[in-house]
Amino acid sequence: MNTEDVQDRTPPADARRIRLPTGVAAATAGSTSPRTRWLALGALAVAMLTIGLDTTVLVVALPTISVDLHANTSALQWFTTAYTLALAALMLPAGALGDRYGRKKFLLAALVLFGIASAACAFATSSGELIAARAVLGVAAAVMMPLSMSVLPSMFPVRAEQQRAMTVWVTSTAIGLPLGPIVGGWLLQHFWWGSVFLINVPLVVVGLIAVATLVPESSSGNVFRIDLPGVLLSAGGMLGLTYGFIRLGRGWGDGPGWATVAAGVALLVAFIAWQRRTAHPLIDLGLFKAGGFSWGTGYSIFINFAMFGLFFTAPQYFQSVLGADTLGSGLRLLPLIGGLLVGTRVVDKLLPRFGVRPMLILGFAILTAALVIGALTTVGSGYGYAAIWITLLGAGMGFVMPTAMGMAMGELTAERAGTGSALIQALRQAGGTIGVAVLGTVLSTRYAAELGVYNHSPISDSVTAGVLVAHKTHDAAMLTQVHSAFVGGMAAMFWVCTGICVLGIVLAATFARNRAPGSVAGVDAGESVHVG
Repeated sequence: MNTEDVQDRTPPADARRIRLPTGVAAATAGSTSPRTRWLALGALAVAMLTIGLDTTVLVVALPTISVDLHANTSALQWFTTAYTLALAALMLPAGALGDRYGRKKFLLAALVLFGIASAACAFATSSGELIAARAVLGVAAAVMMPLSMSVLPSMFPVRAEQQRAMTVWVTSTAIGLPLGPIVGGWLLQHFWWGSVFLINVPLVVVGLIAVATLVPESSSGNVFRIDLPGVLLSAGGMLGLTYGFIRLGRGWGDGPGWATVAAGVALLVAFIAWQRRTAHPLIDLGLFKAGGFSWGTGYSIFINFAMFGLFFTAPQYFQSVLGADTLGSGLRLLPLIGGLLVGTRVVDKLLPRFGVRPMLILGFAILTAALVIGALTTVGSGYGYAAIWITLLGAGMGFVMPTAMGMAMGELTAERAGTGSALIQALRQAGGTIGVAVLGTVLSTRYAAELGVYNHSPISDSVTAGVLVAHKTHDAAMLTQVHSAFVGGMAAMFWVCTGICVLGIVLAATFARNRAPGSVAGVDAGESVHVG
């Protein structure tokens, strides 16, 4: 691959894409006023906020749920796994269905389903009911994530506006992640555990009304058949890959886990082979020839490592080492939101002026600095020190996430925006799942190694278990060793994330090429947009 293949630019007009003047493009997007379009974006932001909240709010509720529903360890794991598997398996088909039959229709249906499933989770009376409801939540999220992003090219055909809209979309998704533990911790202190799911319902209602009244309907103007073999192969492959790495996250010696990963990879290879030969492929493999799509998606996966590294370790560090409760742990993540808002605000101003390469390099550099500072954390560092690297992590994420997603989305035709958006999100989801498995293993291996004479079950199972044993036995030496071992494991994990972010700097400096700001995003001649 040469430099020309990976430059971040809007490709020239070809048989796949037709360039229209700004006025024509705007007309194609419908007669909606700028105010209406931005209000519609606000509705999409509310919808995505619910997904971000739901992703992390469950973490703080698990201990209470385990008692009330008499859930064993396996059931607790499936509360999360059921959601993740449904999300991974159905994202690509959801994007294709939205392109074919109307993105707004499917987005509205997914919002309704998400609200119903949230209520079902809240009032579940057994582990089986909660697992089933969480799976339905995953189905709804699999539709909401790609389709809420896929309508942006039609709503904002001018490239500068589309990038700004993408920044808002990314911010709303990212803010929901640290808000989950805060909202969940507060609700658990005042209400029953079901309230952490019930909070989704009013947000869904607001999003539903706003999307119905403000977001224009859009679909592919070209009638095409849904690739059913592709649907089955992609769903099976993503299901196997995701579940396999979830199992491997508990231990790399898991034979069934490796077998499941191998089966998932085999199905995905078969899926790609089928996409090359079928007349109506589920995804456009030609997208990977566009540098902006390939590299933008790759940078998005890189950022997931830093993000999941934070969410995987920070709550444990706050609660087990600093002694915070669930609500206090969530509140200590507030600097992340502050950094994220500052980062996205600054990049929104600087990106049109300087282009993507400086923003990516600067963003990855901030992330690298944050992770290095985090890796140097000691048991006695305290929260003030942690707030510094958490804030910097948020700022770095604010620079890289919207820039990378904007690169990838800039290569999509409006006609296949649903499948393209679904492909971006599916790859990010797979990368995130693999990242959690890898980073979790790095942390747990280093933690166990530094326990010394205490390296045995249940102390070696987790820092939470180790702290609990130390408190029960009133063993101060054990508590000190457990704290030190966990901080050492956290440092090892952060050094891995640092290496990935340094790689991001090198790749961005080498391959990213600036595009002219303010260019018009592509609108395909076959795109069908309906206002109302």
